[in-house]
Amino acid sequence: MFIAMNRFKVASGSEAAFEQVWKNRDSMLPEMRGFRDFHLLRGPANEAEGYTLYVSHTLWATRDDFLAWTKSQNFRDAHKNAGKHGPAAQTYLGPPQFEGFTVVEGA
Repeated sequence: MFIAMNRFKVASGSEAAFEQVWKNRDSMLPEMRGFRDFHLLRGPANEAEGYTLYVSHTLWATRDDFLAWTKSQNFRDAHKNAGKHGPAAQTYLGPPQFEGFTVVEGA
């Protein structure tokens, strides 16, 4: 199994707009070979730095399945308007940070 995560720093006060973009997106993930699960996670607010941490979390059968997703037309279509969602476009404090993990042990 492979877990792909993107961390987003969302400007304080923009959380609802950010979440709406995700809730209204046209996800192509279920069509992809090896896709298992998706979650958007809200983390702690960092009041001193003015953001709330979010993580998009996808679970794949293999790292190769995830890489195939990133090279697919479905991926290009799903990300074609990234950062162009009206007020939500101003919510990000910097680009997302990707982290990928191979599952070593799990239940």
